Amino acid sequence: MSLNPIRPWRNIERRQSRKIMVGNVPVGGDAPISVQTMTNTITSDVRATLDQVIRAADAGADIVRVSTPDVDSTVALREICRESPVPIVADIHFHYKRAIEAAEAGAACLRINPGNIGDAKRVAEVVKAAKDHGCSIRIGVNAGSLEKHLLEKYGEPCPDAMVESGLDHIRILQDHDFHEFKISVKASDVFLAAAAYQQLAAATDAPIHLGITEAGGLTAGTVKSAVGLGSLLWFGIGDTIRVSLSADPVEEVKVGYEILKSLGLRTRGVQIISCPSCARQGFDVIKTVEKLERRLEHIKTPMSLSIIGCVVNGPGEALMTDIGFTGGGAGNGMVYMAGKQSHKMNNDQMIDHIVELVEKRAGEIEAETVKAAE
Repeated sequence: MSLNPIRPWRNIERRQSRKIMVGNVPVGGDAPISVQTMTNTITSDVRATLDQVIRAADAGADIVRVSTPDVDSTVALREICRESPVPIVADIHFHYKRAIEAAEAGAACLRINPGNIGDAKRVAEVVKAAKDHGCSIRIGVNAGSLEKHLLEKYGEPCPDAMVESGLDHIRILQDHDFHEFKISVKASDVFLAAAAYQQLAAATDAPIHLGITEAGGLTAGTVKSAVGLGSLLWFGIGDTIRVSLSADPVEEVKVGYEILKSLGLRTRGVQIISCPSCARQGFDVIKTVEKLERRLEHIKTPMSLSIIGCVVNGPGEALMTDIGFTGGGAGNGMVYMAGKQSHKMNNDQMIDHIVELVEKRAGEIEAETVKAAE
């Protein structure tokens, strides 16, 4: 729950869901909303897949999903799971035996698609494997692969059909006394996905995995995901998210965190507040922000930094950030620390100086956190 007694209009009351574990990551209940991505390497190439998993984890991914379409993939999964710094979800389509093999290989979670995994008997075998090896399960309903009988019943993919599919498979898991599951009802259409997720949230207390599937490239997919996931998260729906982009998985993680950060649901790294720039700017805001984003990627400590081109909004934004820089005249700008004017700095030296200030402040915050814990 995100509650702000000073600014109540920023409150988000999260839907109450059950908590499950995906490896060592809690999902649902009062756990932080976790960020996921998925590898796009050939899974049987262990080194390439692990490298991508590690890069995603360094970017902040809590959980990484890996496709397991064949036996070579599930064989490779054993080493991938053993060496991964984060829990691995095995993505299963069509071949239920791959799910059993993935559970045996050490997957923390099995993602199964009700529309193509097979009959209830096969699902029962997957459930047994999950129980035997301590896996959770994600029921992954997709608008593009609904069961034939539901398409015949409803005529087309719709919220009712998607939720009915999900609830049918929840019952199958519960009939086998299996409760360590989460569920998703994804669609590439934002309206369809949002309506299905709202209906699902009212029908079950299972943790919900949010996603707008096949959202598109980096720019279009980011916008579509921000609209769809952002609106659902704003209304308290969602326990774990994946932004689906035709892009590097690291970009999915970055976008996912930015969505959560914009709603005050997760904080990680430096949040840069910057202006779009105009003729009043005292320095090149756009290039400065681009350089600072690259130079500050290694900072994991939650911090805020304002980079504003002129004094119209600069001082006001600096009041609400840990560190700020506002453009002035004669090639200089003003540095703000904790909302207060601190000192002037030459524009040519400003980037290096701000990086030093951020690194120093991050160290201080970490030290204060450790001291408070002790």
